Amino acid sequence: MSTAVATPVPTRPGTLSRSVVLAALAAGLIALIAAGFFVGSGNYTIADAWGALWGRGDATTLEVIRNSRVPRTLLAAVVGAALGAAGAIMQGLTRNPLADPGILGVNAGAYFAMIVGALAFGIASTTGYVASAMVGAFLAATLVYFVGSRGASGASPAKLVLAGVAAGSIFAGVGFGLTMIDPKTFDAIRSWQVGTLDGRGWPQLDIVWIPVFIGLLAALLLIPYLNGLALGDDRARALGVPVGRVRLAGFVIVTVLCGAATGALGPITFIGLMVPHAVRMLFGPDNKWLIPTTMLVGPIVMVGSDLIARIATPNELPVGMITAFIGAPVLIYLVRRKGVSDS
Repeated sequence: MSTAVATPVPTRPGTLSRSVVLAALAAGLIALIAAGFFVGSGNYTIADAWGALWGRGDATTLEVIRNSRVPRTLLAAVVGAALGAAGAIMQGLTRNPLADPGILGVNAGAYFAMIVGALAFGIASTTGYVASAMVGAFLAATLVYFVGSRGASGASPAKLVLAGVAAGSIFAGVGFGLTMIDPKTFDAIRSWQVGTLDGRGWPQLDIVWIPVFIGLLAALLLIPYLNGLALGDDRARALGVPVGRVRLAGFVIVTVLCGAATGALGPITFIGLMVPHAVRMLFGPDNKWLIPTTMLVGPIVMVGSDLIARIATPNELPVGMITAFIGAPVLIYLVRRKGVSDS
């Protein structure tokens, strides 16, 4: 008579260990932000950068450190938090592990709206770009969800991804065509095409942080309802969750976060895909931990990617290239997982 051997059941970290991990992540983010102040183009020593932070040094050094590196690094952190939280919300709303503002065409829709705003209305300011990007993000998210949820199987991961990729390709192609038709629009919008932090500073940060802060605060208020949606629409309704209003509120929050991020930097992909999955590996699916932690891990990935972009080549790379280089293998891995491909 054989004796069955019990298979160990994987456990998630307890509350205390989760708090320790959160503290470590916060410390890591602070360290990366500090590194962002000291690393970049120009032959400046740590002593030069430190002095410039306190107002000491020549005018060129002060300009590079205080008006370029500092706001650029802080903007990367703000955008990372926005995209990480937006990805977690989208995955919660659609119960789709592949949901991501970039993959589902939301960022492309936001960027397309920026092009239309510049071409049709002469928009050339960060404020105008952010406003038009929010409109485009909402319309793109609505379109993709509507198309991807048609049919008997509803909004399956594969259908939403296909709808998102198709919509994103259309938005990108038409938008690129519009910029080719009008050289003035191309000149005005080209620094937003690839998703870059180069040339961004205090004006962009001053405009973007307010809508992102509001969006992140609203995301925290949405957490109990997202946990209810995770049980399925019918069970969520039985628990008193207003499913329709929660989805609408979620899409509005995603619109604000993605619109602000895209309006500031241009389309940045894969942050909203990578970050929630990394956090789930640490903390599990509970949105009480998931969404706040994405607001820490998103900035870590974004600031880290920007640091790589600064030192990878003699000429800085767009940060969007770095996030795509990191995120593409993650997407391939997720698509190949049995649980994702069969859901």
